[in-house]
Amino acid sequence: MRDQGYAVESILRVLRQQGLQIAARTYRAWKRPTRIADRTITDAVVEDTIRGLAWTFNEATGRKQMTPEGLYGRRKWLALLRRRHGLAGTSRGAVDRAMRALGLEGVVRAKTLRTTIPSPDGKRAGDLLGRDFTAPAPNRVWVTDFTYVRTWAGFVYVAFVLDVFAQRIVGWHASSSKKVELVMTPLRIALWQREREGNPVSPGDLIHHSDAGSQYTAIRLTEHLALEGITPSIGTVGDAYDNALMETINGLFKAECIRTTVFHAGPYRTLADVEYATAGWVDWYNNRRLHGSLGMLTPIEFETLHYQALTREPEPAK
Repeated sequence: MRDQGYAVESILRVLRQQGLQIAARTYRAWKRPTRIADRTITDAVVEDTIRGLAWTFNEATGRKQMTPEGLYGRRKWLALLRRRHGLAGTSRGAVDRAMRALGLEGVVRAKTLRTTIPSPDGKRAGDLLGRDFTAPAPNRVWVTDFTYVRTWAGFVYVAFVLDVFAQRIVGWHASSSKKVELVMTPLRIALWQREREGNPVSPGDLIHHSDAGSQYTAIRLTEHLALEGITPSIGTVGDAYDNALMETINGLFKAECIRTTVFHAGPYRTLADVEYATAGWVDWYNNRRLHGSLGMLTPIEFETLHYQALTREPEPAK
C-alpha cells in the first residue's frame, strides 16, 4: 500500500485500533528475514564435526568418553578436518572458536624427573648422531629410552624403541624392574616386528642410540647388539639433548597417555593397567596420530609411502 501513500506505521496504527497488536519491527523482520552469515554456518559444521571426533559413547559405562583426538591442539585439528572430513576450507579461527565452545585444549607436555643413572664402571660407545635425529630410510637409526609410571603397587618402567625415519615406535616393554631386560625386550620385539613385516634389519646398517644409563652400557645388551650387527651409540651423561627425540616421545607418552583418562579410565593400580594403556596409546600413535614433523602424516603412512616409492613399477617406454 506504499504506492497509495500509506506508511507501515500508519497502517499498523489502524490495525491496533481494531485490536490487532503488531509492532513495526515485527513486520519488517517478517518482510526481510535476517540472513544467517556464512561464518555462522561454517562454525556450526566445524564444531559439530569436532564434537563427534573428540568424544565417543562408552557402552560399558553408559557415559561419554574422550577419544585420543580430543588431545589435539588447533594445528592438528585443522589438519585432521582438512584431510579426512571434507572440510578443506576450514579456517584457523573456526577451529579456535569450536575448541573454546567445547572446552578443548591441546595437551601440554610437562617436565619429567631424571631417570638416567650411569654405571660407574660401564664402558660407553661414542655418540654417532651428534644430535642429528634424521635418517634416510627405516632401520637406519633407532633411538631408545625408558620412563616411569607411578602405580598403587609401586613404580612401573616403560621402555620404547623408536625408528627415527618415521618416528614410529617399533618396540616397547613395561616392567616393575629397571634391570637390563627392561631395554633388551623391546629391542628383540622391534627386530621381530621388522622381520615379520618383511623389512628385516640388515647387519651393519642400523645405529642403536641411547643415553648413558647403566642398562644401555651393560655387557648383555652390548653383546646382543654385536650379535645382531647393530652399531651402538650413546650420548653424553646429563645431557638430554643428546637423546632429545626420545625425551620428546617420553613426554608425549606421559602427557597423552598417563596423565589423561583417554586410554585408561581409572587410577593405575598394577603393571597390567600400565600395559593396557600403553598398548592403546602406541597403536594410536603409530596408526592415527598426526605428526607435524611428518607433514601431518602418521608414522605408518610415512613409512608406507617410502616403501611404495621403492617398489614403484617402471613406466613403459614410449
